[in-house]
Amino acid sequence: MNRYLTTLLLIGMLASCGPQSESHDPPVAMQIEEMLISHGDTRIDFYYWMNDRTNPDVIAYLEAENEYLDAMMAHTEELQETLFEEMQARMPQDDESPPFLRNGYYYYTRFEAGAEYPIYCRKKGSLDAPEEILIDVNKLAEPYPYFGVRGYDISPDNRLMVFTYDTVGRRQFTIMVKDLETGEMNPTGIQNAGGDLAWAADNATFFFSTIDPVTLRYNRVHRYDIHGNGSPEEVYHESDESFRVGVSRSKDDRFLMLNIRSTLSSETRILETSNPAGSFRVFQPRQPDMLYRVFPYKDRFYVLTNLDAGNFRLMQASLSATLRNNWSEVIPHRSEVLLENIEVFDDFLVLQERSMGLRQLRIIDQGSGEEHYLAFDEEAYTANISVNAEMSSTILRYNYTSLTTPNSTYDYDMVNRSSTLVKQQEVLGGFDPADYETRRLYAPARDGVKVPLTIVYRKGMEKDGNNPLLLYGYGSYGSSADPRFNTNAISLLDRGFIYAIAHIRGGQDLGRQWYEDGKLLKKKNTFYDFIDCGKYLIDQAYTNPEVMFASGGSAGGLLVGAVVNMAPELFNGVIAAVPFVDVVTTMLDETIPLTTEEYDEWGNPNDPEYYHYMLSYSPYDNLSYQAYPNLYVTSGLHDSQVQYWEPTKWVAKLRQYNTGDGIILLDTNMEAGHGGASGRYRRLREVARQYAFILDLAGVR
Repeated sequence: MNRYLTTLLLIGMLASCGPQSESHDPPVAMQIEEMLISHGDTRIDFYYWMNDRTNPDVIAYLEAENEYLDAMMAHTEELQETLFEEMQARMPQDDESPPFLRNGYYYYTRFEAGAEYPIYCRKKGSLDAPEEILIDVNKLAEPYPYFGVRGYDISPDNRLMVFTYDTVGRRQFTIMVKDLETGEMNPTGIQNAGGDLAWAADNATFFFSTIDPVTLRYNRVHRYDIHGNGSPEEVYHESDESFRVGVSRSKDDRFLMLNIRSTLSSETRILETSNPAGSFRVFQPRQPDMLYRVFPYKDRFYVLTNLDAGNFRLMQASLSATLRNNWSEVIPHRSEVLLENIEVFDDFLVLQERSMGLRQLRIIDQGSGEEHYLAFDEEAYTANISVNAEMSSTILRYNYTSLTTPNSTYDYDMVNRSSTLVKQQEVLGGFDPADYETRRLYAPARDGVKVPLTIVYRKGMEKDGNNPLLLYGYGSYGSSADPRFNTNAISLLDRGFIYAIAHIRGGQDLGRQWYEDGKLLKKKNTFYDFIDCGKYLIDQAYTNPEVMFASGGSAGGLLVGAVVNMAPELFNGVIAAVPFVDVVTTMLDETIPLTTEEYDEWGNPNDPEYYHYMLSYSPYDNLSYQAYPNLYVTSGLHDSQVQYWEPTKWVAKLRQYNTGDGIILLDTNMEAGHGGASGRYRRLREVARQYAFILDLAGVR
């Protein structure tokens, strides 16, 4: 790509970085002309210079934006504090996760009152046994403004713990080993790790992935001998830039597994845990458009695959003959049912299926073949397989929730066919699910497709067209927007809001084809579906554009970014969290994290057809002189998924093109990444500020 850098003009950069004036004028970013040329097409990007977090002018501009945000939101400080107190008051201060059994120990996490971070714990043999604290994240986090533990694994002899942590939010992890008998922490010196870990059977060797320091692609797997010379040994390097690799241990502890995957193709390599010095062997070589996952079971492997099966089917193979020509069918493909996941037990097989947009759990007796489904009664809900670490168990642990039912964990006795509630999320402050109602609607899209909508509101709501409403969407990567309980949203519902989820194409809500119809050269269906859902809610007298709001994050930020270009009049305000909005420029830069891995999702813009299609919807490239809605845009300086400069550039250019009087705010967390602040209370303050933004616009306190 030929680039020519010409200074066009500098507009009050230094002045904009100081304290805000009485009029609270937004900072004005300097413009430097950058010509981006592809396929004979020239784009001019005046804010390309922001792509450098080491540039003092960039940091000064971000700080100026944060000062402007504070000034513009100052009149909502009391409301923000009220919202924070409400949300905090609903949350138990000393909460605890449901314990699960693994290799003779019950594992769980808990929070102490006032603490930001969890404490990882276990008890030996019985829940009445003395508690062992594995790691207290609050103590580890003390020196850092951001801290996150990604994953951990316990050695087979239960003596050693290996875990990963991140201190900036960039998802580049450091590995630590803890001796659980002595309490001694042993740094490994390993940095830039991917976060996944797996012990071998010798209790001395563990495997982990590392990431490319520039692209952050998970591209290598290493083994580490704690009794060795301290240097990890590389065992696998994935050279194809469209693939990533991770490592795990099978549920039955017999195999270490390299999970190599792109959007549309995968490959598994296996190694016996009893032979950690050995070489991984290919289960089935990768091939285009074929995905598969492997589940060891006694004398065979179960294989979940989309081979000649758009909605996936279940196959099996012997331990010694794993190539696809040796596979035999167990569960056939069904056009109306997506087979999402399985859980394997010694005596039972559990299928997680999706039909008509809702998940179902199907239990099959491995011996007799007899089967049945769990019954769920709500009109819209989410159910999924939870942590089931023991092969010999006859108890299935699963999760259940809905927009009115707090997150609930159940143990289901697969022999006696009875469920026991293990734990339900405690919601303090007088919450009563009977005060709220949820419904499943179907909005007609412009091409005749019916798009599911799930809504929740406080009972007594009148369909008079005047209800404030927040519409959420995502619609990418096949990730389904399942209806889950959100305790924070109660603060909206109790102020008369309707909360709605648009199950738009690009997710797998209605099966694999639903995903295929919202990606690549069909991506605009995602945006059209969201717009048509909004119009349907207006037509059905649930709301009107003066009090309707939209939200989406990451790829959902791309969604709302495209929507405000296409239908800016539809929403009064939009929350765009860490939005992926500079699609073409990012996907043309192979040094940017995630780019090469995602050609199968968005397309490769080095191909003219995909370039021009992506260019036709890219939010940043399609800004025009029109009145935009009010926007609250979030970003993280250390974001590894959507680089901070995308939302930053977008906000600067939005202000340049906006002909209306809507306010446009940028909130950059200078100490975090894609997920925002670490710590449960810090996150609540971020939510409280965003809610205050839309409540203020709606004229609701």
